[in-house]
Amino acid sequence: MKITTELVKELRQRTGIGIMECKKALEESKGNLEKAILILRKRGYNRAKKKMAKEASEGAIGSYIHLNGKIGVLVEVNCETDFVARNQEFQDLIKNIAMHIAATNPKYLSPENIPQKEIEEEKEIIRAQFKDSGKPPEIIERIVEGKLKKFYEEVCLLNQPYVKDPSMTINQLISYYINKFGENIKIKRFTRYQLGE
Repeated sequence: MKITTELVKELRQRTGIGIMECKKALEESKGNLEKAILILRKRGYNRAKKKMAKEASEGAIGSYIHLNGKIGVLVEVNCETDFVARNQEFQDLIKNIAMHIAATNPKYLSPENIPQKEIEEEKEIIRAQFKDSGKPPEIIERIVEGKLKKFYEEVCLLNQPYVKDPSMTINQLISYYINKFGENIKIKRFTRYQLGE
């Protein structure tokens, strides 16, 4: 199948990835746009993993005040260069992350930030719920792990489904932009204020 310029252009617009890589992905997927996006996401995620090891010492602090003035968020997002930090798309990313935090109220950045005591307490609560179920201990432990994953989605920013596109997590959103900008991006810290709390 002949890969048209229009198809390459559309894939590039949808993914933000270079023309040659888009063309290769379309050839590999035999012109199927959705399969090509999947191929690029897999490749991009691997590339993003390599970028995640780089130092991110530039960036910006963004804010968001909810329209009723009762919720406010400050978030620091780091990148590698001042060039990307000043980019409008990077600024929009920070704003969207701040809006997401206002909407979902995460307590922690990632599971690594949760105190071990709190994780153990959560496990005990889940085990207690299934204590009299008659299920074997190994099945209960699998249930505990599954419910713990759900708990992380509720309380950890990076594990949460992105409010503007629940098909991806905040971590996957960051990986997408790492791939797009070609440099490491990290959410360093955030604070959410709510009137009366």
